[in-house]
Amino acid sequence: MRQRLAGLRGPAVPPRPLDARALAALAANPGCGRRALLDGAGVDKTALASALGSPASFGQSQFAIVRGNSFEAKVKGDGGAELLRLVHEHLGSAAAPPGPDARVPDLTAAGPEGRAARTALALREATTAGRTEGAWSLLDHPMLALEVAGTPAYLEPDAVVVHPDGRWTVVEIKSFPMIDGAADPAKVGAAARQAAVYVLALENTAEKLDGAEVGHSVLLVCPKDFSNLPTAAPVDIRRERAVTRRQLDRLTRVEELAAGLPEGLSFDPSRPAEELTEAVSAVDAAYAPECLAACELAFHCRDGARAADQVTALGRSVRGELGALTTVGQALAAATGADCAGDPTAAALHRAGRLRAEALELAAARPPYHAPETPECPC
Repeated sequence: MRQRLAGLRGPAVPPRPLDARALAALAANPGCGRRALLDGAGVDKTALASALGSPASFGQSQFAIVRGNSFEAKVKGDGGAELLRLVHEHLGSAAAPPGPDARVPDLTAAGPEGRAARTALALREATTAGRTEGAWSLLDHPMLALEVAGTPAYLEPDAVVVHPDGRWTVVEIKSFPMIDGAADPAKVGAAARQAAVYVLALENTAEKLDGAEVGHSVLLVCPKDFSNLPTAAPVDIRRERAVTRRQLDRLTRVEELAAGLPEGLSFDPSRPAEELTEAVSAVDAAYAPECLAACELAFHCRDGARAADQVTALGRSVRGELGALTTVGQALAAATGADCAGDPTAAALHRAGRLRAEALELAAARPPYHAPETPECPC
């Protein structure tokens, strides 16, 4: 299977590892076999989109990346004292506050598999030290493993804190501000979905350790107001965790997706655009406008959905309302009264079309409105 996946992405193309953002986006659209296969095979979708002539136009700027790295280094300075203080303040419950002897284990190892094994060992040692010595532990950029659709994914959260009672807390450090104790809801939601993936990976490790428990609240650390001082707020991610788990379980295994492809098919970006277009079209996609903010191939898939006259290009809510009407042409025909027999959705659409036409006729028949003239001010 590894040889098959290597052939799909190109023999000279290294695999692109899955990260939490990609998994969160994949869980938000589990019906897209195209993304599941490309991510499972490790295809570089950014390079593939450019080769197809539809490059992605989103992503963090270099300034935002540098600012985020600088803020994260500030939060984790002095052995993570400020970070541990924030965790204790918001999620520490009755535990004693962390002191200068807090543990910060070394997680260095060779390769992602080695780092994941070293992280699991460090979590075990930290849990034991917390229960026996009452020690706090901070794991800086641990490596977690999670199997998705039969493919292992290695994830790297910003930090994981082990409490003295054996509880594990995921910490997400973001560079967007928290003004008056509240941040942008859209950005908080994206961070919560990303943290839910980390929590799922941590739970796989916690199942193998006695006394370990993964907290259902993560700590979101952001700059306070317009300064560079860190502040934090707990975020309950039980809903995001449940949704992500359910969606990831629904994903078709990569082996099943690859088995239905013709031999010799490849997504190697060095191939001609015509061959790549044919290869991408061989895998079914489930495009929605939300993909524009989460998938590198969104513009290519949007062009395909528009060319095929699919109603999915108008959004999932519209697609759900139209039922069996899968194309824009069918919806417009139903609105004019064609083929409405036996289809309640088409009949409702025809009625809505008639009401709209009547409203437009009434509006056109009304005389134009003229605002009354106001007398000049006597002063």
